[in-house]
Amino acid sequence: MLCALIMAGGKGERFWPLSTDEKPKQFLKLLGEETMIQMTVKRLLPLIPIERIFVVTAAKYVDLLKEQVKDLPVENIIVEPIGRNTAPCIALSAFHISRIYSDASIVVLPSDHLVVESDRFIETIEYGYKFIQNHIEGIVTLGMKPDRTETGYGYIQFNSQFVVKNDSDICESEAAVTRDGDKCGLCLYKVERFVEKPDEDTAKEYIQKGNFLWNGGMFIWKCSTVIKLTKAYLNNTYSILKDIFASPDKDFANKLNEKYPYVDNISVDYGIMEKAKNIYVIPSDFGWDDIGTWYAIERYRDKDDNNNVCVGDTKNLSASNNIVVAKDKPIVVVGLDDVFVVESDDIIFVGKKKDINRIKEIKRNVSK
Repeated sequence: MLCALIMAGGKGERFWPLSTDEKPKQFLKLLGEETMIQMTVKRLLPLIPIERIFVVTAAKYVDLLKEQVKDLPVENIIVEPIGRNTAPCIALSAFHISRIYSDASIVVLPSDHLVVESDRFIETIEYGYKFIQNHIEGIVTLGMKPDRTETGYGYIQFNSQFVVKNDSDICESEAAVTRDGDKCGLCLYKVERFVEKPDEDTAKEYIQKGNFLWNGGMFIWKCSTVIKLTKAYLNNTYSILKDIFASPDKDFANKLNEKYPYVDNISVDYGIMEKAKNIYVIPSDFGWDDIGTWYAIERYRDKDDNNNVCVGDTKNLSASNNIVVAKDKPIVVVGLDDVFVVESDDIIFVGKKKDINRIKEIKRNVSK
């Protein structure tokens, strides 16, 4: 039984001032007429029905979620009382989903990523799920084939000499490296390690080596495996969650609010993936991007003849290479290059594009 778990509790601070604590980027229409969470749910539906799609989020975003994904069953909304990073978030969700579907496998994915080729995305998930059905203690991650030197992503290093076929054990063969013979042309490799965001020289080295992929933060594994590995490597989190889920239904919410803040505050990469043994990666090519900063909007939004991204009622006169986002009022940019201008409910922000990666720092300074 394959279910989906969408993580939708982040604050999206790098998209400030449009993304706010009250309405973060997963609930915004950044790339078109649908919000990021709506796009994420929609691309899953050809494979996973809405009754098996779960969303974990913060209590303050539940109403937004219900408004934007109207068909989502209320029991499929998993509420974190407090954000404690991805490892406890996924473990909490695995406990929850296991109570509804006792033998569930889950594909875990963020709510705010772009996928260009939805059919290929579905095909890749199906391929990974088939592997998990045959290797029940395994973990499959989707690694994105890099097409540029990127310092904003983590990377996955894989062993190119060990390719795995869905219906067999690990094969060590030069001939098997490029393709495992499956009609879809997909294959799995043994993961050697997860590495943090590199500097530019290191990123270039990774690209040249050819056995590094971008870490898209997407995993396919059984709920039982999530729980087992949480017990092994994050025993404090496991013990707290086990105690919470042993509570009677009438006491569950109070127990969750009381105990959950004491789970480990750690990412799934640090807490589990760097320690687990049976991790495999599918090199994936479905047109993925982490819509993490305003640079991503520049990559995918239409541009005018002077390379300006214009959203809303905007005009660029003798201006080029700008990102201009208007909400309620017209914005006119004259004689400026390489700037971004963003209007939100509370503020109009003007800055040089070179400072986009400093958005979180700038937000903190403005908020003082």
